[in-house]
Amino acid sequence: MVPLIILIVITLAARGIGALGLGYLDSWSAALAGGLAVMFTVTAISHWVQPRRDGLIAIVPTWVPHPSVVVTVTGALEMLGALGLLLPATRAAAAICLAALLVAMFPANVRAAHGVDHPAAPTTPLPLRTVLQVIFLAAAMFVAVTSVVSPR
Repeated sequence: MVPLIILIVITLAARGIGALGLGYLDSWSAALAGGLAVMFTVTAISHWVQPRRDGLIAIVPTWVPHPSVVVTVTGALEMLGALGLLLPATRAAAAICLAALLVAMFPANVRAAHGVDHPAAPTTPLPLRTVLQVIFLAAAMFVAVTSVVSPR
């Protein structure tokens, strides 16, 4: 739930700053890109900080090899995507790549929802997790599409 709160608060704050005259944030697309960038930065950091890292490793599906490497790489990809969202020239590509990453990581959320024996593993029920993922995907796709239609 924290990532959703971050997304909403930062997006609204960025849009408010844009309305006050900061041209970089003068659209909902740019403000949402900023919100997503902060959200993905926070979630990326959790890939490297204990005990959260161990919880994320625990929810990687058993069929995925080298779970600790996967958690490290997905964190790095989230961080790179967050940086890409901040640059108008790379915003659409970053949003598309982050949307694909959300889809690729969803099996870990399914595994977590079914219960993993680790105290730091996320425990969001699957219906709520699915709704959150759809919101994050929709936000990323909105940024991608609107960045292509009217890039800044």
